[in-house]
Amino acid sequence: MQSLGVWAGDGAQEPAFSHDGILAAVANPRELIHVVQDPGSAALGVARGGFPSPVAPVSSAAASNPTASSAMASSVAAYSAGRQWPLLASLPALYPEWLGDRSFCEVHGTRFPYASGAMANGIASAEMVIAMAEAGFLAFFGAAGLQPQSIEHAIEQIEARLGVPNGKQTPSWGANLIHSPNDPALEEAVAGLYLRRGVRRVSAAAYMGLTPHIVRYAYSGVRQDSAGVVQRVNHVFAKISRPEVARYFLEPAPAAMLAALVAEGKLSADEARLAARLPVAEDFTVEADSGGHTDNRPLSALLPAILALRDRVVREQGYQRPIRIGAAGGIGTPVAVAAAFALGASYVLTGSVNQACVESGLSPQAKAMLAEAGIADVVMTPAADMFELGVEVQVLSRGTMFAPRARKLRELYRGYDSLEAIPAAERSRVERDILRASFEQAWQSTREFWAGRDTAELARAERDPKHKMALLFRSYLGLASHWSIDGVDERRSDYQIWCGPAMGAFNAWAAGSFFDDPANRRVVQVARNLMEGAAVATRAQQLRCYGVAVPANAFDFRPRPLD
Repeated sequence: MQSLGVWAGDGAQEPAFSHDGILAAVANPRELIHVVQDPGSAALGVARGGFPSPVAPVSSAAASNPTASSAMASSVAAYSAGRQWPLLASLPALYPEWLGDRSFCEVHGTRFPYASGAMANGIASAEMVIAMAEAGFLAFFGAAGLQPQSIEHAIEQIEARLGVPNGKQTPSWGANLIHSPNDPALEEAVAGLYLRRGVRRVSAAAYMGLTPHIVRYAYSGVRQDSAGVVQRVNHVFAKISRPEVARYFLEPAPAAMLAALVAEGKLSADEARLAARLPVAEDFTVEADSGGHTDNRPLSALLPAILALRDRVVREQGYQRPIRIGAAGGIGTPVAVAAAFALGASYVLTGSVNQACVESGLSPQAKAMLAEAGIADVVMTPAADMFELGVEVQVLSRGTMFAPRARKLRELYRGYDSLEAIPAAERSRVERDILRASFEQAWQSTREFWAGRDTAELARAERDPKHKMALLFRSYLGLASHWSIDGVDERRSDYQIWCGPAMGAFNAWAAGSFFDDPANRRVVQVARNLMEGAAVATRAQQLRCYGVAVPANAFDFRPRPLD
């Protein structure tokens, strides 16, 4: 490697060539450091402070000139004493805030390019959103599975603490809008609630295509300012795991859909005109092997594919605005965060690891189960919201029988046309071991639920015995997540806890640290440690790329309380 000049020590500071010295330099990424070479052994080391110079030190005569700087004089003194080394590279300070796309923080008003995901049924609670937003992170409230009145109550809690969204004057936060093919009226009502209450950021989840509701939200309030720049009021974070779905959100919404929304008075003609030049979303959360809805794709394969698709669509559409691609799924350790940023992620989003935190809406019993999970303690099983479609979610397998029981119900649904057609022996086992009630009793409670929710489902069930069976089985799947939230002890073996392998990775990394105490597992401490550790790992990799013999344990940032 060609020398750029020399680095001179001052006696108190010498280059580090030992493992311990290099570890000390890596541990503080906010410090300017230099890569130097030992003239004798040609080994590469790391220097901190001192006096780097792009050329060999000047003569003593030049240094004695009255106009010479003190740094020059010190450099010459070091040179004269033999304390100078060839300078090969200088690495400026590295901050966790700078690891991602700066436009993410600028557009969304955050300090860090980091978000916490919207775990459903309020597991990503109002308390979690408030804590993250106040610390400079983005957070999404887990609205999926909740009724509009419950979501509005959470919005009121958040606004009471953070204030009503007002540009960059209040901390940023969002909520999720989940695609609801079985209940489009609910999806429409939640989207309308967000527009009415001024919720400016939405995580769009489980979409297989566009719906009028997400399109209306995306383009409502779009305008052109006096300088001709298009301003968006609402921001959609498209949570995707397939390129074909990503393309729907990368391109402008279909003209026919925009025209229909104008005709219905849900978008203005000007909003639709501007929408024709804008993607539906400008932030994409690429969801790899995550908890809940997931395709289990590895991030290292999926993220580059979506980045390449983004670049193609940007060229095709001639977009001038940045489109950010974030990474989620399997993000549970600092090196995983660093790897995501190294792959080109604009931001990272965590989910599973936040569920075991103090602010999570899960019960203490469920949090304790998560804290014991290993990387392999997860499994795919039928999803309650898309049971008939065969869609699956990833859940915790350790300490709960939910997954095999849910799969048994799906097996019966696929094998028989009605509850009455299920053989008596199978029926008896389901009633005893899963439902803990007779089919008649279980249907009665299911019927009462839908009578207050959507009577059309009941009418369909009366006409279609197979749909009746689906509703009854879905009730078990839905209740199982509530049992884990409410901490129903007699149903512990039926807890449905959405979880990806990141939880086990986090537990292994956190073992023996202050995170062993459940009271210390706070969502902001988790986020700060992951980002700080990612900066350290990134610094270690930088030095390795310059040829420094970086010790393997330089990448092992240990958890610690961080302010």
